[in-house]
Amino acid sequence: MSGEPEKVVDEVLEDEEHEVDSSYKPPPEKTIEEILAADQEDESLRKYKEALLGQAQQGKIIVEPDDPRKVIVKRLALCVEGRDDVVLDLTGDLSKLKKQTFTIKEGVSYRIRIDFIVQREIVHGLKYVQKTYKLGLPVDKMTHMVGSYPPKEGLQSYTTPPEDAPAGLMTRGSYSVQSLFTDDDKHEHLKWEWTFEIKKDWKD
Repeated sequence: MSGEPEKVVDEVLEDEEHEVDSSYKPPPEKTIEEILAADQEDESLRKYKEALLGQAQQGKIIVEPDDPRKVIVKRLALCVEGRDDVVLDLTGDLSKLKKQTFTIKEGVSYRIRIDFIVQREIVHGLKYVQKTYKLGLPVDKMTHMVGSYPPKEGLQSYTTPPEDAPAGLMTRGSYSVQSLFTDDDKHEHLKWEWTFEIKKDWKD
């Protein structure tokens, strides 16, 4: 993508954030200790929270001590039933991802899975924002509320609901995508660009 389309994408993503946040106010951020301390008189709720937080109530969980981030996005996978997942590694040089291209058969139903680590503190209101462009013009946008996650050893995942790829001669071709993994506090945990191509068949 040229410099100008990238600028447009950034502006639209910012507009999307304002649009999403205009009708939703995030709850105040709380520590693990504060969450566990609340509603102690309600035994069933207390047990539920303890089960939900799991290891986190024993102290801060740090999976990658050299990384100060609370959320570390590891990879994005394109998931189509009956086919192997196609995976983008998000831990390296993100600028190289634009040179890799997913192939998607027109009309097929697919999902996007994001694998990530949450460490140190609970993260509230994670969400995945995706803007899709063809020839520099916006053709699709989606925002998925991923949810709140406690720190946990190992990967956690979110998979989007099924999406149908466009179909028809005019929809075939290359698309550029800008993805953003953010949260209620507007922390940009990761922003990256990638491409996919709609074809008549997988091997075309």
